[in-house]
Amino acid sequence: MPQHIDTPTAADLPRLLAVWEAAVRATHDFLGEDDIQFYKRMLCEQYFHLVRLDCLRDAYGRVLGYLGTAEDRVEMLFVDPQVHGRGIGKALLRHAIEQRGARLVDVNEQNPRALAFYLSQGFRQIGRSPLDGADKPFPLLHLRLDD
Repeated sequence: MPQHIDTPTAADLPRLLAVWEAAVRATHDFLGEDDIQFYKRMLCEQYFHLVRLDCLRDAYGRVLGYLGTAEDRVEMLFVDPQVHGRGIGKALLRHAIEQRGARLVDVNEQNPRALAFYLSQGFRQIGRSPLDGADKPFPLLHLRLDD
């Protein structure tokens, strides 16, 4: 299926949120409903505005996944769980590395699939924080791309 990466528009924001929520519910079983609603609100109110967003679309223009970068860091990468395992995350990460200069990413310690994904793409752990960026007790592993 042909795919392309571009910049999402304001009209894409509901789809980005839907992808985020579906992905989080599929992969972040350590989050409670209150946590999910908190982070969803933060995405809309703050996080989307702090990053450069890129999305991967199918041949029909439907967003299958997206990433947000800031400087040399991947701040978010989410893929619709209906297309997990089809190379969408790899394509987005490759775009972040090659086009956005990304070399760093934080991953939830309680999300072993995400950790395995980044390690398989050449990242290695360089640190750990007991709290996430919102000061919640969800430890983060700090990863750097091996050059």
